[in-house]
Amino acid sequence: MKTTALRIYGKCDLRLETFDLPPMGEDEILAEVVTNSICMSDHKAALQGPDHKRVPKDVDRNPTIIGHEFSGRILKVGRRWADQFKPGDRFSIQPALGYKGTLDAPGYSFRWIGGNATHVLIPSCVMEMNCLLPYSGEGFFKASLSEPMSCIVGACHAQYHTVYGRYEHQMGIVEGGRCAILAGAGPMGMGCADYLIHGPRKPRFLAVTDIDETRLRRAATLLSPERAAREGVTLRFFNTRHEADPVTLLKNAAGGAFDDVFVFAPVASVVEQADALLGRNGCLNFFAGPTDPAFSARINFYNVHYAETHLVGTSGGNTDDMRESLALMSEGRINPAAMITHVGGLTAAAETTLRLPEIPGGKKLIYTHYDLPLTAIEAFGEKGRSGDPFYAALAEICDRHDGLWNVEAEQYLLTHAPRLK
Repeated sequence: MKTTALRIYGKCDLRLETFDLPPMGEDEILAEVVTNSICMSDHKAALQGPDHKRVPKDVDRNPTIIGHEFSGRILKVGRRWADQFKPGDRFSIQPALGYKGTLDAPGYSFRWIGGNATHVLIPSCVMEMNCLLPYSGEGFFKASLSEPMSCIVGACHAQYHTVYGRYEHQMGIVEGGRCAILAGAGPMGMGCADYLIHGPRKPRFLAVTDIDETRLRRAATLLSPERAAREGVTLRFFNTRHEADPVTLLKNAAGGAFDDVFVFAPVASVVEQADALLGRNGCLNFFAGPTDPAFSARINFYNVHYAETHLVGTSGGNTDDMRESLALMSEGRINPAAMITHVGGLTAAAETTLRLPEIPGGKKLIYTHYDLPLTAIEAFGEKGRSGDPFYAALAEICDRHDGLWNVEAEQYLLTHAPRLK
């Protein structure tokens, strides 16, 4: 079968090509990719090429398909897996396989599987590691977002608190406690707030801070305090840009110090603010991944010693975290659509991947069978008013869904967007 895919040949060398997949083996699965969301990890791999820890050294001769946050449907199942999967099944993939201790991952390391492709051949190792994950919910885009959402789920599971005098760690946030998400009005921060409000463990008080008033207003619209209150959570948003003492402001609003604080920006002052917010036995989660290997911030070690404060950090989620994300999406309990700010076709994937840090907003979602420029959801209306009926229709649909990408918009795109030639 032919596929069209974005392949990496070297540093900043991405090429959109059409080629033949090899014949499917009895221990493989043939699948169609529908959506792929582009991640900063893709950008780093594109910049580093064979110097990246997951990209093979010989990609100049054996290029691999880039993109690891993808979903689609199964077309054909090899005999070995016929009792577990069937044609028509929808899926997502956990790219961090951990196969035989290697770092090999779909979207980095394999010639025939990756997210920026129309069709892929799923190798046996993915199924052997239980990393081909069924999805029964609506919308392919949600399954694509299960990977970034799993990073949030994993971070929340990594929180821990000690039991005094017993040297015992209790995992997860404090149920009914005080929680803060700093620099949290962006896509990933809002995903974290969504999970904390609708997931299995809920705080009693949740503060979300940012220094961008526009992002804060949008966040409060998408995840309102009234909606959170129905789940038993008091949700407050704070703009700390001009606050002389944001720590006191937040503690006063919460009625005390915080049990759990998540940091969503690699900024030293934000880390130090988070540390100052912690109460006894409080846990600071440094979620944001810095690019500077020497990044550091001051921590109050008096409180580490006498108040038992501590910190954790995670880099991605595991397969169980992805399964939990998929289940919560399928049940309609969480909606990761707020992460998505731009939508495009496979023809936009290369430029988007290479220029990702320059493009504002959150997740960039690619529909792999289509020829579409990367376009911000908020720009749909302007394109529609300029005479493009396709974007006019998408704007009207998204406006009815609070400005978010949604299943109805996806269905319209799949039916009406110009396909690859």
